[in-house]
Amino acid sequence: MSKQYQKETICIQSGWKPKNGEPRVLPIYQSTTFKYESSEQMGRLFDLEESGYFYTRLQNPTNDYVAAKICELEGGVAAMLTSSGQAATYYAVFNICEAGDHVVMSATVYGGTFNLLTCTMKKMGIECTVVDPDASAEEIGKAFQPNTKCVFAETIANPALVVLDIEKFAKLAHEHQVPLIVDNTFATPINCNPFRWGADIVTHSTTKYMDGHAMAVGGCIVDSGHFDWSAYPDKFPGLCTPDESYHGITYTEKFGKAAYITKATSQLMRDLGSIQSPQNAFLLNVGLETLHLRMERHCYNAGRVAEFLEGHEKVAWVNYPGLKGNRYYELAQKYMPNGTCGVISFGLKGGRQAAAKMMDGLELTSIVTHVADARTSVLHPASHTHRQMNDEQLKEAGVAPDLIRLSVGIEHVDDIIADLQQALSAVD
Repeated sequence: MSKQYQKETICIQSGWKPKNGEPRVLPIYQSTTFKYESSEQMGRLFDLEESGYFYTRLQNPTNDYVAAKICELEGGVAAMLTSSGQAATYYAVFNICEAGDHVVMSATVYGGTFNLLTCTMKKMGIECTVVDPDASAEEIGKAFQPNTKCVFAETIANPALVVLDIEKFAKLAHEHQVPLIVDNTFATPINCNPFRWGADIVTHSTTKYMDGHAMAVGGCIVDSGHFDWSAYPDKFPGLCTPDESYHGITYTEKFGKAAYITKATSQLMRDLGSIQSPQNAFLLNVGLETLHLRMERHCYNAGRVAEFLEGHEKVAWVNYPGLKGNRYYELAQKYMPNGTCGVISFGLKGGRQAAAKMMDGLELTSIVTHVADARTSVLHPASHTHRQMNDEQLKEAGVAPDLIRLSVGIEHVDDIIADLQQALSAVD
């Protein structure tokens, strides 16, 4: 958009901009392929000499309009949609890492991300060192190696709710000549823009707040355009040396600030194919149109629920960055002063058994794997999302055995609290 609008306006108006006589609502380009008049023009597309669409496994117009909206919300230069948040994380890292490389990662990231980087990508020859996000810069700095290619962390950790000191991590990454990749799923660009604080690449599981209705799995990668890949050609040969699979194109030379996303699209999406379906992108766009409204309600409701839990006699502890007195309250006020997210973690005095009994007694609130949509939901991570971790890894990830993850929805807050009250009353 030519004018710099507020985020509320971007949520609704950015991306698809219909011309005279075109549909007002973003169309679903439900086609695998696209027609051209000449063989020569098709050839130019395959050589990356011309922009356009030829096969939806790589790019699709519906997807690109939605990616453009997210890109503008984050303040980036280029973005791409993926089939899931996991795919976004994988592509974001693998786009600049190969066998023999190394990643530094915050210990408190989502369990699936932890497993991806420490186990699955290890099988591909990419090593990962896990660091305590609250450790000193000096201590974290010891994790870097000559072959380190990036740092990965989350603005608000799922489910530990650790608020990342973005500036600290960005400074460390840049001192070691690598980019900081930040998963901004929980905060969303409504509440936090990591690029403002030095992050270089942002990822999202659009399945969560962005979609907002638990209808469509998806992911997104946004590039800030700030990291100068060409300054470190030996560290990032995939971007700074010719790609023989595209007739010797060097991405940084040909595409400038769009090099990172162009490579991820034309190389990784071409070969691995984790594209988001146009139908899902359409649903995501509908969700984005109300993201600013929903995040405000999520945060208000979560604040009220956190206060209720904090005052309940059967609750042992409550972790919510929006609560005054929380260890991350000051960081949250710095990076996301208008609110954090709608997710709360807490534990009961009766421990793991009490947690299970309380969860089974909920009526309005659902036990689901999902998190961060319009409906209030609950999960016991040690038994579910993080069950692949041992006790030591759980501790590193900030996931206590009794931790309950409560995703506060946008129902009336009094009804949410009443449901929790009646479930807690049945706990011994």
